[in-house]
Amino acid sequence: MPSGVILYGPPGSGKDAISNELTRLRSEFALFERLKAGPGRTTGYRITTVDHIEALSRAGGLLYRNARYDAEYAIDRHGVAALVDAGRIPVLHMGQVVGASAVAAFPLHWIRVLLWCPLEVTESRSIRRGDKDVDARVKVWHETREDLLAQETEPWTLTLRTDQMSPAESANTIIDALASAASAKSQNIRELVG
Repeated sequence: MPSGVILYGPPGSGKDAISNELTRLRSEFALFERLKAGPGRTTGYRITTVDHIEALSRAGGLLYRNARYDAEYAIDRHGVAALVDAGRIPVLHMGQVVGASAVAAFPLHWIRVLLWCPLEVTESRSIRRGDKDVDARVKVWHETREDLLAQETEPWTLTLRTDQMSPAESANTIIDALASAASAKSQNIRELVG
């Protein structure tokens, strides 16, 4: 069965850096570019309109849809399927547990990776990369923590502390989990998020 990778974590937890490492290490990994309608970053997204996202939703073409940072985001079935059909391993970035679960319904062997870092790491990484919305990202860190605690029985294949591992170490751990067809299981979320 083809595989996919879900990277879930708060802002600044290393989703971009780990995705870059995965694609550097193995050419079959491909960052899934979510649909986005609204302001902010454009890199790593397929820019569209809210009307287009709504039309896809009505037609059953979305795996998941959410709003954050004054923008609408969506993961479309066709986009994931196109990567798989091209022999690629889609790497999806998620910020909500319910989204990770919704995407996992797509028939792939998903490596579900929970990335975590302390609040001060999110804040310092956000400042270092020049984010203009650091306060919003700090707020989302807190929301991510609450999201995890509210759904602490959600299964994860891996839990990686990105303040204790380099992006390369994290990427290699994911590749090893993929090679061994590791399965997801409940983790000690309360201990992880403090």
